[in-house]
Amino acid sequence: MNTLKKVAAASALVGAVALVPVMSVAQSSKIVKIDGSSTVFPITERVAEGFQKANKAVKVTVGVSGTGGGFKKFCAGETDVANASRPIKDSEKKLCAEKGIKYVELAVALDALTVVVNKKNTAVSNLTTAELKKMWAPEAQGKVTTWNQVRAGLPKGKMRLFGPGADSGTFDYFTEEINGKAGSSRKDYTASEDDNTLVRGVENDANGIGYFGYAYYLAHKDKLKAVSINGVQPSDDNVLNGKYKPLSRPLYIYVSQKAAKKAEVRSFVEYYLSNAGGIVDKVGYVPYKAASYQQTLGKFKTFK
Repeated sequence: MNTLKKVAAASALVGAVALVPVMSVAQSSKIVKIDGSSTVFPITERVAEGFQKANKAVKVTVGVSGTGGGFKKFCAGETDVANASRPIKDSEKKLCAEKGIKYVELAVALDALTVVVNKKNTAVSNLTTAELKKMWAPEAQGKVTTWNQVRAGLPKGKMRLFGPGADSGTFDYFTEEINGKAGSSRKDYTASEDDNTLVRGVENDANGIGYFGYAYYLAHKDKLKAVSINGVQPSDDNVLNGKYKPLSRPLYIYVSQKAAKKAEVRSFVEYYLSNAGGIVDKVGYVPYKAASYQQTLGKFKTFK
């Protein structure tokens, strides 16, 4: 089964080939609990496969509640690691502090948040950030419903919008960068924290348009068309050279201090950061340079 298709499951217990040798951390069964972003899920799920192959006594569960939902569980002490497609919010920091949850933030990849239309849509190849705002702003609700209302000369057909739900870090990031405030968005669109649902929505609707992580576009590019933003296509090069603005972003994992004291969690995170570069590239996101991962690994090793 394709990695991205597994996101719909509430959690994944996975096992496959390890990428580098690691020492088995325990002989008895132990669990590493992870939840959060559907964007980061494919990376963490692939890491979990390799780690479990080398550490058969450890199970890694990877759930998908969206970044916001993941932080709720993380700050309640229900999980060891949170996947996040945006930095932790002040309100979430406060919640963690109230529960006594201390943590470390670790950047694991770069993403080109991708706006897509149906492959059959030949009219829309480029949109400006101003046009995206015109399409997605709260005041567009019930008013901006056809393509030609976004830009004169586009077809008169009705747009059908697909986007992440309110618990999604992608939703927060997109709305802040495009609409000027996180969470500020029209509500008359098909929303889901599961990116596969959004992919299927646009794939099956000639007038569909949506946005999600770059890896999900790459996995379905035979049926989707990536829209250039301000004339710049989403790509590894355009993320690394800084041209794909404002929709390029870091992706993170957060590890709690309490969890980091457990051998199985510490070993998992060290494996994650030691193998992230190759895994990120295979999954479809943009890896950092090797030196950056070494620096992040050093940051984690000194976190106690």
